[in-house]
Amino acid sequence: MRGIFFDEDDARAVAARLVGDGFDATVSRERLAGEDDDEDHPWAVLTDAPELLLEPLIDEYDGWLDAEDPSQPTLPPLDLPAAPKRVKRRETRG
Repeated sequence: MRGIFFDEDDARAVAARLVGDGFDATVSRERLAGEDDDEDHPWAVLTDAPELLLEPLIDEYDGWLDAEDPSQPTLPPLDLPAAPKRVKRRETRG
């Protein structure tokens, strides 16, 4: 489970509260796609706490929940052709 926050102090407060409740929680910088400025990267709190406990903290500190959906199966890789497909037919002269 992962909570995302834009303020480092908020992320650290959430992590401290979760650790105080007996769960593992770590804070790290989350790099979003397309963000060039290092100061704009949000903070992620990675935890083993259940969503039921993390969600009220996320609401309190204006973050968002980034829950991985384990119900979606992982698909096997596609079986792609080794050569390009011909789009046009060869002309036959006769």
